[in-house]
This record gives sequence, structure tokens and C-alpha cells, in this order.
Amino acid sequence: MISSTTGSSTDVSTPSAERRRLKQLIGELAVVRGEVTLSSGKEADYYIDLRRITLHHEASRLVGRVMMRLLDDAGIDYVAAGGLTMGADPVATAIMHAAHEQGRAVDAFVVRKAQKSYGMGRQVEGPNVEGRKVVVLEDTSTTGGSALTAVEGVRNAGGLVQAVAVIVDRDTGAREHIEDSAGVPYLFAYSKSDLGLD
Repeated sequence: MISSTTGSSTDVSTPSAERRRLKQLIGELAVVRGEVTLSSGKEADYYIDLRRITLHHEASRLVGRVMMRLLDDAGIDYVAAGGLTMGADPVATAIMHAAHEQGRAVDAFVVRKAQKSYGMGRQVEGPNVEGRKVVVLEDTSTTGGSALTAVEGVRNAGGLVQAVAVIVDRDTGAREHIEDSAGVPYLFAYSKSDLGLD
């Protein structure tokens, strides 16, 4: 195990060890204490900056493995993963690489906030999602709005959304909103109580 975020890495080879290590890194790097206004406009006394995790040299690999295992354990069948840029982008890339390590072919895709008015006019970038089973991702979600925007964009592009999955659930209603509005399962790797944020 790594004793600090700047130490040299040793093998974190079991699923439970990978999960523990990612949780440790989230606590060390991503949880910022203090009054903040979230993208939803809600106030909170902490902020979870998961880009400090999804773009981190060690944590990103763990994100891919932990999220892929979360989806596999839930029995989700998918061949592509992505979500609204930019929170979902590194999560999708991490899953794509984790799948490749296991000899699986999972593509990543990026959903723009709105369809382009130039070029090919696409809202969903990357390999075509039409007729394919996909998972919509987000790093964390407060209200579910970003994930639902991505679900709508993917469905408009012909993608078959199987689930929405996030790294950290803030327990602020995103799960209920997404499951009610999109009609697909909402999965998360860690709850705020897992991270000691109750």
C-alpha cells in the first residue's frame, strides 16, 4: 500500500484492496471542507472535487476497476460508457482502459451539453452509440441534472441506456430523480457515509 499520495506504489491487486485504496485517496485528495455553493445552487459544508481523483495518476486506474466491478456486480450489460462533459469524461476513459486490461471491448463517449450547430452536428462524440447498450456516468451528482441531460442526449442518438453510475453519491435526491425520470438503475461506488461525510 502507499502511505502517502507522493509515495511509491506497491501492488493493490485484490478488489477489496483497490476499493479501500480508492476510498483513501478520495478522502485525502478530493474532500474539501468549507462552505460551498454546488452547481445545483444548493449550499454544502464540504465539496467533493472528484477531478482530483479521476485525473490522478494512481486513482484513475482504480476508478476504472472499481466502477467496472460495480457495473458487473449489478449485472449491467453494456459496450460503451460516457456522460456529460466534463465530469464523466475521465471516468469513461478509466473504464475503457480497465476493460481493455481484462480483454473486454468497452468504448467511451462524450456527451455535449447541446448538439453542435456545425460540423457533423453531433451531441454525442466518439464511437457511434446508436443501437448499442451504454452506461451513463458522472463523477458525483447532487440533483441528477447532468446525468439526465446525458441520458436524453444518448437516447436522442439512438443509444440504449442501461444504467447511470457515479463514483460518489451525495444522498441529495439524485438517485430518486434519475430512477424516476430515466427509468434506469442508479448505481454508486461510495456513499457519503462511506466517506465519513454524514
